Amino acid sequence: MRRRLASMVTKEFAQLFRDVPILLVLLWAFGGAIYLQGHSTSTEIHNYPVVILDLSRSAASRELLARLHAPYFKIVGYVGSDRELVAALDLARASLAVVIPAEFERDVVAGHGGFQVVSDGTLATSATIAVAHLSTITAEYNQFLAERAAVSAGTIPAIPSVDARIRVAYNPNQTSAWFSSILELLNMTTMVSMLLTASAVVREKERGTLDQLLVTPLRPAELLAAKVVPTLVLVLVLSFLSLVGIIGGVFGTPLRGSLMLFYLVTALYVFAVSNLGIAMAVIVRNIAQVMMLLILILFPMLFLSGARFPPETMEPWLRYLSLISPMRYYIDFGYQVLFKGNGFAYVWHDVVGMVVIGAVTFGFSIVRFRRLFHR
Repeated sequence: MRRRLASMVTKEFAQLFRDVPILLVLLWAFGGAIYLQGHSTSTEIHNYPVVILDLSRSAASRELLARLHAPYFKIVGYVGSDRELVAALDLARASLAVVIPAEFERDVVAGHGGFQVVSDGTLATSATIAVAHLSTITAEYNQFLAERAAVSAGTIPAIPSVDARIRVAYNPNQTSAWFSSILELLNMTTMVSMLLTASAVVREKERGTLDQLLVTPLRPAELLAAKVVPTLVLVLVLSFLSLVGIIGGVFGTPLRGSLMLFYLVTALYVFAVSNLGIAMAVIVRNIAQVMMLLILILFPMLFLSGARFPPETMEPWLRYLSLISPMRYYIDFGYQVLFKGNGFAYVWHDVVGMVVIGAVTFGFSIVRFRRLFHR
């Protein structure tokens, strides 16, 4: 048995290293995709372009506008009319417009000052963050006005105040590259594991060699293992290089947990989703169909994983449906171990979920392969 399995694994590695498109996919998945994802996906705003229509031109308006500075905002121009303001937004010269009315200083002194903000909501996430920062600036400006009024009245001790000391754990600078690069690594591990094993089986179909394998002394479990082992080895090696070289080296992401625990469970996860890839390959006839079926399965798995939207915010039926997504357990496990440094006592429920799904996919793959052997 060992000799038969070793011969088949050697053959699979040889075929894999001769498949140039697959090698390019591997290099992109664990190199370029993770690097670009870490650099391109950002939830912070820097030098957000702002245009100003200041009809007040008073000390109060200047004091407010002086707070719209880097790193969050950049005033790109002053306009003199509503038409110029709308043109600046329409032509994308600015993404945020601040309109200060002529009576602004008088209203501030009277205690009911106000100004208008017009935000370009085309990029909804950036617009939301920009408005949140502007709300903070407004609150600070109100505090400044209250303190100045108290100084004038000589009642400083009577001013009520709350000092919030906020401490962000695990990612104190809220660097989005740490989050997005690890998420992309977990996504690529899932996609490549399914794609490699599915393409290995479909390649046999397209070349007409699958029938030859079916008449060999190989048992279904041995043939299945021969298809999974190269995927397991390559994914673990390439993901380790990517984790240490790009995520830890380029982005400086602190890897707090046990890498041994992470890769032991990752091996289990790769085995589970590889069996899912083999089950896909038994159904389809060529690589093109594999890619279409992969998209059909992978995207719902990603949406239900909780990576973008926490399961707690989903509808109840979607929250229960997400329990069948192996990515839900793997992504939660990855962040718990790599980001938080938690041990097995904190992630055992994720491991159990992956074991259950792995057992189901393995059983399904074996059943499908046995049908091929006895057709």
